[in-house]
Amino acid sequence: MITPEMLSQINDPDALKALVLEWAKTAQEKEKLAQQQEQLTQQLALESALKIQALTKAKEAVEVEVKSLQATIKFNETYTEKLKLELAHLRRIRFGIKSETLATPQGQLFEELHNIEVAIIEQEIAQLSQSNPTADAHKKESTTRQGAGRQVLPANLPRIDYLHDLPEDQCKCKKCGFKLVKIGEDISEKLDVIPAQFIVHRHIRPQYACNACETIQAKPVAPAVIDGSYCSPGLAAWIICNKYLDHLPLYRQEQISQRYGVALSRQTMAHWIGQHGHALMPLAQELQKLLLQRSVLHADETPIKQLTHKNKTIVEDAKTAYLWAYCTSDIDSQGPPIILFDYQPGRHGEHAKQFLDNFSGHLMVDDYAGYKKLFKENPHIIELGCMVHARRKFFDFYHATQSPIAKTALDFFACLYQIEGQAKEASVQERTEIRQKHAVPVLEAMKKWLDEQALVVKSAKLLNAISYTLKRWASLTRYAQDGSLPIDNNPIENHIRPIAIGKKNWLFVGCPKAGQSMAAIYSLLMTAKRNGLEPYAWLKNVLERLPTQKNKDIAELLPFNTFQLTNTNEV
Repeated sequence: MITPEMLSQINDPDALKALVLEWAKTAQEKEKLAQQQEQLTQQLALESALKIQALTKAKEAVEVEVKSLQATIKFNETYTEKLKLELAHLRRIRFGIKSETLATPQGQLFEELHNIEVAIIEQEIAQLSQSNPTADAHKKESTTRQGAGRQVLPANLPRIDYLHDLPEDQCKCKKCGFKLVKIGEDISEKLDVIPAQFIVHRHIRPQYACNACETIQAKPVAPAVIDGSYCSPGLAAWIICNKYLDHLPLYRQEQISQRYGVALSRQTMAHWIGQHGHALMPLAQELQKLLLQRSVLHADETPIKQLTHKNKTIVEDAKTAYLWAYCTSDIDSQGPPIILFDYQPGRHGEHAKQFLDNFSGHLMVDDYAGYKKLFKENPHIIELGCMVHARRKFFDFYHATQSPIAKTALDFFACLYQIEGQAKEASVQERTEIRQKHAVPVLEAMKKWLDEQALVVKSAKLLNAISYTLKRWASLTRYAQDGSLPIDNNPIENHIRPIAIGKKNWLFVGCPKAGQSMAAIYSLLMTAKRNGLEPYAWLKNVLERLPTQKNKDIAELLPFNTFQLTNTNEV
């Protein structure tokens, strides 16, 4: 480095010039080195930035991949848990006990076979007793079943008496010869059955002629649902009840009638069912008017196959229609029970909205979204949640995993239903007081417990059960404020269950009109049955009176207005 002292000591201009040039050169080299160093620093900084950016992107990609894998693992775990629960549920339905009760003792699984074996052994012992008279008394005492009393036969059954009296020559004492005196009777009863009998009613109308006027007079033919048909009201009622109550499809009824020598084709019977079902539609409409006047209703729906118009012969082409079901509550004291079915082409909530357009009150339903719009648009209809649907989610999870959390939830439900059992025969006011005193504290404790479990539960299915219950808590617990409100939707599910059995036999309906006719028949028969009537006898009576009944008096033919039939054999 050149200093001022060094320059002051140099006297030669050339040396000074050379020194200055050397200094300038050194300065340029130094500046060049500084530029190179700056360029190198910038290049290193850029390369570092690129590497950091690449590493950041790689890190982000790895994080995304990790999250994706975690989501996949979570999905697989949830899906596996779902499949396990579904498999456990299907195994229980297919091979196990379908009831959702807990910790009940195992009943006699083969009780029927056991009773057959006992009867065979008793007969063998009886035969041995006859061959050994000395042991007869002992054997008779030992073979008597404990607690097996004779069943009392219903008093309303018709009885045919057979008198087994002694002949006159035996009415004298064998020892002294005096005439025997009657002191009583020994009466034993045996139950018998008369299979289906086909009879022909011959209606004879004498015809009278006037020779002067050349006219003929006779008593007019009584009106009938099907004019000119040989189908009597009794036969029509028998066919309809066989199909819709006893689940006998028409081809089986055709085979039964053939065994008795009567040719009833399924086409003819289907024609009769359609005509009689159409004639019964006004009664179903009157039933609907009365139903909508109640303040508490149950609602549900079940799918039914309907053949399409394009192909009425291939079942695989059938579309899914729905039979919407409505009924009054079992604890309803406003009138007789009513069950009504409404056939619709789909499951859209608009069908329920149209049906319940004039209804005002509480409606018990499941969590189907089709009802949600109904509650939002109609403030006069208040939702009631089904406690059984909430309980079922915990029960399925407990049955598959034996989860202690699910078991605790089931214990809460059991406590609530135990309280309902205590209030079953109580009045509305008494039931309200029982629920307020006992059920409300249980519900409050259950709500607090569910809120706590929702924060710690990791199982998706169990969390789903908890979320379902909490989401519908207001509608689920509304019953506790009023003794006239039901706790669950079991009544309507019990009415739908026979239809689920029936459609496995008759499979499908042909068209919407046939579905509407079927819905009317189901409504009337099940309402009659629910009101304690024998459906066949009631329907036969109605079909006899229907052709002459005035339209303004059609409501008189409804099950709870016609007659209270207690004799189930009055057919």
